[in-house]
Amino acid sequence: HNVKPECLDAYNSLTEEVLPKLHSDADYPCDLVGNWNTWYGEQDQAVHLWRFSGGYPALMDCMNKLKQNKEYLDFRKERSRMLLSRRNQLLLEFSFWNEPLPRQGPNIYELRTYKLKPGTMIEWGNNWARAIKYRQENQEAVGGFFSQIGELYVVHHLWAYKDLQSREETRNAAWRKRGWDENVYYTVPLIRTMESRIMIPLKISPLQ
Repeated sequence: HNVKPECLDAYNSLTEEVLPKLHSDADYPCDLVGNWNTWYGEQDQAVHLWRFSGGYPALMDCMNKLKQNKEYLDFRKERSRMLLSRRNQLLLEFSFWNEPLPRQGPNIYELRTYKLKPGTMIEWGNNWARAIKYRQENQEAVGGFFSQIGELYVVHHLWAYKDLQSREETRNAAWRKRGWDENVYYTVPLIRTMESRIMIPLKISPLQ
């Protein structure tokens, strides 16, 4: 969500009031994975990551129930006044990444988004299946996803660090490991564009 700058605090407060109710309601087959504001990258932005347990049927069940949920409809109406734009994607997890699990903070999070050349997703996955071992020493690897609906051939890698200095040291350490440079050599030609966001968790985020 791209939020009007003057509305970001109100947006966060509203979000922190309503979304945990959906997360904790057993009638809704969805779980909050993480909620953040962008610190470096596109400003005044909120990123929300949900998990739907049960695939597309669970997603449709949740959407149909939300259409009848007056509190949620009121929330959406109020939220819409605060937004400049919004965008979503349906993602699948790479099987070789850890499943994102709640973690204690404080941490900062980096969301690295890669737009790949069409036809290269399998090659990307095969390379990263071998390379992920180089990036788990400090438990920084949170999750890896690829788009299924929305803009296609988009990959998101989510990392957690204590702070920006820790990020720099962890990334530099990867370059000293034999084999990491080979992964970069083979994956860079697959990329059309890439973006890095540094994000701060909201109070309600299971990933702190």
